[in-house]
Amino acid sequence: MTTHSAWLHQIIERSRKQKSMAERAFNQLTDAELHRRPSPTFNSVATIMRHLGGNMLSRWTDFLTTDGEKPNRNRENEFADWTGTGDELIAHWNRGWSAFFDTLEKLTDEDCTKTIFIRTQPHTVPQAIIRALDHAAYHVGQIVFLSRLIHEGDWTWLTIAPGKSDAFNRQLGLDDSKNAR
Repeated sequence: MTTHSAWLHQIIERSRKQKSMAERAFNQLTDAELHRRPSPTFNSVATIMRHLGGNMLSRWTDFLTTDGEKPNRNRENEFADWTGTGDELIAHWNRGWSAFFDTLEKLTDEDCTKTIFIRTQPHTVPQAIIRALDHAAYHVGQIVFLSRLIHEGDWTWLTIAPGKSDAFNRQLGLDDSKNAR
């Protein structure tokens, strides 16, 4: 495995985990919670999903040959309340992530030396990838936080639940978790 392919493999793996974390959070929400804004100036989880899906679809469709801000994208509309069905929202979300993953999986060593454009601004392919990772992680964090904030009822923890660190460390064979390095 080349350094390039190892790097891309790690990006894809980490991004799949980010996507999964967001999905495990928003799948715990009711339809009403999915659309709830904690205040009028905050986005709902559905709005963030719509925005991230639209951004990724625009950026990663024809990634190497067209500007990442496609003329048919209506970014401002992504922040309006979602009026479609939950299934349509999930399909939109998945189309964006699929464009991202499909593109990354096809990139070659040579592709990673190229320059692409986002809103007419040049980016190296690695810069564009890091920009996308940063953007996705920011919004995944929002989705997880908002989901936890607005969800009423039981919550399935996405990481180690509070008060469970010692038990988790014991499962890893770390007997003295306070002194483990």
